[in-house]
Amino acid sequence: MSAIAINRTTFFCRTPVAKKVVMAVTGVILFGYLIGHLAGNLLIYSGNPAAINRYAELLHASPPMLWTARIVLLVAVILHIIAAAQLWLLKRRARPVGYCRKEETGSNYASRTMIWSGPIIALFVIFHVLHLTAGKIVPLAMAGHEPDVYHSVIDGFRVPMISAFYILAMVLLCLHLYHGLWSMFQSVGVSHPRYTPLLKRFAATFAFILAIGFISIPVSVMIGIIR
Repeated sequence: MSAIAINRTTFFCRTPVAKKVVMAVTGVILFGYLIGHLAGNLLIYSGNPAAINRYAELLHASPPMLWTARIVLLVAVILHIIAAAQLWLLKRRARPVGYCRKEETGSNYASRTMIWSGPIIALFVIFHVLHLTAGKIVPLAMAGHEPDVYHSVIDGFRVPMISAFYILAMVLLCLHLYHGLWSMFQSVGVSHPRYTPLLKRFAATFAFILAIGFISIPVSVMIGIIR
């Protein structure tokens, strides 16, 4: 690669467009993970504890694949956070002094809270791993020598503060996904007055479905549907 090409690549990587592309690509990876994760979690409604336990065993059946997926997700999360922070700093530098009267034209609550919902969701992910993967918040239930995922979920969500934090995080995730999904299309150049409202409705629908799916589990445990 020539010096000119390297300089052009370096310049592009520093631009807001490049950072938005990084956010879009990593967002797609994380969105795909959420869909798969929810599909597995909903096995808890099967009425058979063995169903979700077998799902967990399947995930751990191939350690190389499991750790590859974990590394990809970790890298995607890190790049997503870095790109978001860089875009926020670029925006701040472009206008270090705020408007005397801030007009919210073209924005919504979801977009205005992205900078806060992201870090809170990241903290929740760490908490969630410590809770249901490492068993550091509530000890993991065991079935013989293997973790009993079904009863670990129930034991955890019977603690009101854990369920409340989980539900709050899922509400923030819904807002984050809503704005992130439709703005992702804009970042890759898919923007048109005719299609943007449809993309927003698509983003809102999917974000709502995912959030309701995740929230239904702690709620079902607390009211005794899952026990």
